[in-house]
Amino acid sequence: MIYRKLSLFIAVALAASLTSCLKYEKKANSSTTGTMTMVCDETFRNIMEQEIDVFEYQYPDAHVLARYATQGEALDSLLSLNTRTVVIARDLTKKEKDFLKGKRRNVKTAKIAVDAIALIVNKDNPCSMLTTKEVGDILSGSSTRWDDLEPSKLGEISIVFDNKSSSLVQFMRDSLLNGGDLGPNVYAQGSIPAVVETVSKNVNAIGVLGVTWITSDMKSAELTADELAQSVLSDEPIQGASLSQEVKVLKLRRPDEVTAYKPYQQNIFDGTYPLYRPIYMVTTGVSGSLASGFYTFVTGDIGQKIIMKTGIMPARTRIQVVQVGND
Repeated sequence: MIYRKLSLFIAVALAASLTSCLKYEKKANSSTTGTMTMVCDETFRNIMEQEIDVFEYQYPDAHVLARYATQGEALDSLLSLNTRTVVIARDLTKKEKDFLKGKRRNVKTAKIAVDAIALIVNKDNPCSMLTTKEVGDILSGSSTRWDDLEPSKLGEISIVFDNKSSSLVQFMRDSLLNGGDLGPNVYAQGSIPAVVETVSKNVNAIGVLGVTWITSDMKSAELTADELAQSVLSDEPIQGASLSQEVKVLKLRRPDEVTAYKPYQQNIFDGTYPLYRPIYMVTTGVSGSLASGFYTFVTGDIGQKIIMKTGIMPARTRIQVVQVGND
């Protein structure tokens, strides 16, 4: 009987303790503590993973659970009220903002960066430069072979994206085809790493991806959270990333221009590289919530320094442009 009473006492004490912990966890939710969910465009995954690592390092009681999906899936999740925060390649439309406001959600949006769309080819491919018109002709299927562009011993061109519903596909259609249909030589590989792998094995392929996936500073993504945090929390200026040598990155030029450019940060900054797009962060998190706190972090000085390290241009930070080469 004494044993049963003791067991009952322990069980009641544990239950009370758990209830107390749950109440404490609930009270602990703030701009720097608690748990939040978000959905991020898959093409910006390596950027947002570094943002989360540093944020959680700086605020150990904060937990950001990110799902990486297509831009359409991210928007669906936001508009169906399943998440309060998304990272996508455009701002919300007035209709979308009005819808959320009608659901009593306070909408905040900010451009956090400018991304460049890079075209990569196999290192054994002799091509080094294309015009945006030539890229459009390849996308539409008007040009299907390398010798349609210039004398070449290569065969049929295949152009590869990560996903048929990717924001990269939408951007290229809108920018180069006026929203027109893609040709039969366009393929989806399932992921950005699969695009890079396909190009590395196929001399006829052209890969389309965000430039952060091919910067030499991808080593930042391999740093520990402590190492990455220390590099951006210091007062030292952030040095921009250069392009990887593992694949060939094509130079691009507009048809009415003479000079072609690679997607270096300086060329993204001054607009000479022709294929670039914004990155937006959207949240409906209430003031004082973790969602609001993470939004403030990404749009603030530290979050912008992290973006600078990934190889694209942060939207809100002082930059120092340094000439590093002639291309």
